[in-house]
Amino acid sequence: MRLSQLPFTELLNAFRSREPTPGGGSASALSGAVGASLLAMVAGLPKPRAHRTEETERLTAAGARCAAIGDNLAALMDRDSHAYDLVVAAFRLPKNTDEESTARGTRIQDALRSATEAPLDVMRACAEAIGLAAVVAAFGNRNASSDVQVGLELLRAGLRGAKLNVDINLASIKDETFSAAIRREAEYLAGEGERGVSAAVSQLESER
Repeated sequence: MRLSQLPFTELLNAFRSREPTPGGGSASALSGAVGASLLAMVAGLPKPRAHRTEETERLTAAGARCAAIGDNLAALMDRDSHAYDLVVAAFRLPKNTDEESTARGTRIQDALRSATEAPLDVMRACAEAIGLAAVVAAFGNRNASSDVQVGLELLRAGLRGAKLNVDINLASIKDETFSAAIRREAEYLAGEGERGVSAAVSQLESER
């Protein structure tokens, strides 16, 4: 069964088990999924601050997109775990001959790329949701401002946690062109996330 379909207590048991997965990457995706879902909730509450048609449409669109991002991040919990399982399996391959050693090295590098791309997608999703938070903060129900802030903190945790996984995997990848491109995007997404958090928080504070 997929992680996103487990009862909550079983999901916690999976995280606390001695198995290497689910680990920090899946936890980052989970954090982001809850954060995006909170923003979607606030966007759908009655008595929003949106009054004009354009404002209502922007709020509705932001809420719908955050809900979709939450679903995507839930799926990424499983993808991240699967990707790391492939890394573990690759390291367990035999290396008794030159041919086996070469094949093992290739499999490890391929698996590490997948294990890097999964948390990068978590970063992309979290950064996108954070970018929508200012709209929710501006036009959502004023009484739910703390929910927006909690959502932002969870998305920020998901973004930062995913970057940690990206960084640690890049350290073992030999393809320098691949690594440089991923590193640039990860740094960009981290910066965009922080700017998005600041913009949303400033919007909330301006409404007080």
